[in-house]
Order: sequence, then C-alpha cells, then structure tokens
Amino acid sequence: MKQSIYHTEDARWQAVETRDANADEQFVFGVITTGIFCRPSCRARHPLRQNVRFYQSADAAQAAGFRPCKRCQPDKAPLHQQRVERIRKACAVLDASEQSLTLDALAQEMAISPYHFHRLFKSVTGMTPKAWQTARRNQRLRDALTHGEAVTPALYQAGFGSGSSFYRDADAALGMTAKQFRSGGKQLSLRYAMVDCHVGRCLVAQSPRGICAVLLGDDDAELEAQLAGLFPLAKRRLAQDDFSDILEKVVACIRAPDTRLDLPLDFQGTLFQQQVWEALRAIPSGETISYQALAAKVGKPNAVRAVASACGANRLAIIVPCHRVLRRDGQLSGYRWGVARKAALLQHEAKKET
Repeated sequence: MKQSIYHTEDARWQAVETRDANADEQFVFGVITTGIFCRPSCRARHPLRQNVRFYQSADAAQAAGFRPCKRCQPDKAPLHQQRVERIRKACAVLDASEQSLTLDALAQEMAISPYHFHRLFKSVTGMTPKAWQTARRNQRLRDALTHGEAVTPALYQAGFGSGSSFYRDADAALGMTAKQFRSGGKQLSLRYAMVDCHVGRCLVAQSPRGICAVLLGDDDAELEAQLAGLFPLAKRRLAQDDFSDILEKVVACIRAPDTRLDLPLDFQGTLFQQQVWEALRAIPSGETISYQALAAKVGKPNAVRAVASACGANRLAIIVPCHRVLRRDGQLSGYRWGVARKAALLQHEAKKET
C-alpha cells in the first residue's frame, strides 16, 4: 500500500520536501552534486530538484556510485528499529542490574542525553524508565511468591530495599500483603457496589489499595459471579452508603469518557500487561487503534496475540479502554463484556465527539 503512494517521482519528491518518515522504507534519494544518498526524512538541507535521483534501495544507490549520508544513515536499519533496539538494550541493562538505576546512569550507559532517553524510552515502551523498573521489580516479586519463595527472601531478591518502606512498598506492588499474595489472596478484603449505566449494570470493587475492578453485565448475579471468579479467595462484601461517591465518579467517567477518574487504581498484572494498559489509557475518547498498532506502540510489533490477551485480562472496564481496540480491517473483535456492548460504547463516544 505504501509503495503505491510513492510510485511516481513527483510523489517521492513531495515526500522528500516534507521529510515524510513513512517513506523511509520505500526509497532513497541520491544527490549528484555531493555523491551522497539519504532517506526521505533526512534533516539535512534540501538539494535542488534537478540534482536528485531516486532509488528503490540503499543497495541500488550504492551500486550507482552514491555513498550513505552520515546523518540519516540510510544504509542501516530504519530509524524506528534503531530506537527500539536501543531501548531493548536499555531494558536488558535494567534486567541485569540488582539495584534500581537512575535516569542519568541509564542515559550514560546508552550514550544519550537523559532528556532524550526519557522521551525515547516512554515512546517505545509506553512507560517511563522509573515506572518500568518498578513494574519489573513487582513482577519478580510476584513470580517468586507464586513459586513458593518465603516472603522476606523474595522481597530482597526482587530488589526491594530495606528499611521502613520495605513491606509498605511490597504491599502497594501486590495490591495486598505479600503473605496474602503467597496464599492466593486469602484474607484480602474487597467491598463493592452495583449501579446502572448506559450499557447495563456496572459493578465497582475496591481493595485497600484502590479500585481493583469495574465490571459490566446485565444483572447483579452475573456481576457478582464475575467478581468471585476474579478474586475467589478474597472476602467480598457489599459496600454501605459511604461508597456512593465512588460509584458516582466511576459512572461519570463511563458517561463522559474524557473524564479522568480521580481515584486510586489497583492495577494487578504483569509488566507487559501494565504496558498495554498504560498505552490503552493514552487513546483519546472517540478514537480507535488496531491490535497491530497497539503492539507496535508498546515496542512489541510481533506480540499481537499477547496484546489481545492483555486487553482480555483487563479488569477495569472503560477506565482502561480496551474497547477502543479493533481488528486491522476496522471490524469489531472480541470483548470481555460482549461485542454488542463494545459497539455501544464506541457509538456513545463517537456521538460525544460530534
């Protein structure tokens, strides 16, 4: 499809003039007065049109006697692939480190300024370096506890520091105490309530850490069954009147999708799931994204199925808007709370934007 856009020399020159990055993998151009060839998006000063020659590939340009530009490096991998590879190496450095690394230390390791590294890291992973390290540490703790490791050694091995914040930080990471997590969530206390919304009934559940579930359904029995399936060992109890403010805020967010929920959220998921969920929360109301584009957005273009699974594991309906993800052809795909409800949510958001 992209090749048809740049199949004429006029179209290619237009791409060069606008420095269209989408054309970078479609062709290169050589400048006969300098003997150099570049990508269409090269930031160097534009040559005169009559001095430009177009080639399908870097190999073709080199065969014609041109040498690659040192600025845009058209003979190397596409720039976005270079960026992804650089961040992949940064993540490997983080994984190998037993202690948290500062932004300055990471940037120095990658030979890039802290400001640029921070922006690049977030654009590729969907998370800041600090958030990524925190989520990775939390995942190591979850894995250790799941495999039966004792609580204190698991905390140390995961990278939690000693001191007064030792257990407090671990509790926040797990959404419950480490002991409760190790026993499968036993003794975890949840309170919940149900309310009407424009797509049926809605259940909102809160753990001591924050809102841990926003579920959709047709009746209260169905919703309570969903909650029991998600938290089978937790102590679940209907909330009293003091929960009404929380319900109102969640319903307001459902009614007006642009409203940011001003309540603490209790995310419980793997590092990859949290990356996907953060990317989902960045999608504006009224817009959609394909599973393929979402996978690329979190730096894992080949992990389309894993992205779909992360969407399916989302427990915070609408707050984490997984309903905004469509198939590549724009058609609706599966939704945890029903395709018809997904269509209704998208239609509601489209009306809000018009």
